[in-house]
Amino acid sequence: MKNIAIFGAGGFGREVKTIIDKINEQTPKTFNFLGFYDDGIEKGKIINNYPVLGGIEELNALDEDLSLVISIGDPQIKTAIVEKIKTAKIDYPVIVHPNASISNDDVEIGKGSIICEGSIVTCNIKIGDFVILNLMCTVGHDSIIDNYCAFMPSVNISGEVHIKNGVYVGTGAKIINMLEIGEGTIVGAGAVVSKSLPSKCTAVGIPAKPIKYHNN
Repeated sequence: MKNIAIFGAGGFGREVKTIIDKINEQTPKTFNFLGFYDDGIEKGKIINNYPVLGGIEELNALDEDLSLVISIGDPQIKTAIVEKIKTAKIDYPVIVHPNASISNDDVEIGKGSIICEGSIVTCNIKIGDFVILNLMCTVGHDSIIDNYCAFMPSVNISGEVHIKNGVYVGTGAKIINMLEIGEGTIVGAGAVVSKSLPSKCTAVGIPAKPIKYHNN
């Protein structure tokens, strides 16, 4: 049994705790959940019956092995958090809800990624590190999702799509096949992406079009 904790005690962190519970129901004694870490919440506060154990400082002072799930949706914030964690005592497991469907046909999933209930990942797919597929997302064949991307509930990604680092896709958006979405781009909720998108833009609408660009 591995000791595990969640960084991020907000709503998504609490949802990830339910995934850990479901994994333990299906495969008993997989994880021993210790509590939450969060720099924005007072140490010792109880969240859904478990304590906040501290923040980055406490994580970097650990002298025992710990599996840690980074439950932060914003790609830039998540990247910054991971870069601040320096201890070799921490590993980042892949967390997959038992009711998600993951093909056995050449699917790679990087460390720290989270795949929520009802999501479907088909075949010949590469998912990078620290990716979130929230509730009921679908990923089509031969797609590549790079590191630190986040997909909110019910996003549909068609086949042969390449989504580069740090992309955030809002609830219910759809991405048509054989497209590329540039690094750091934000796709608004409900958008339909029918043409490739450049890096570091915010795109909304049907069809999705960039409405602004950001420097960071």
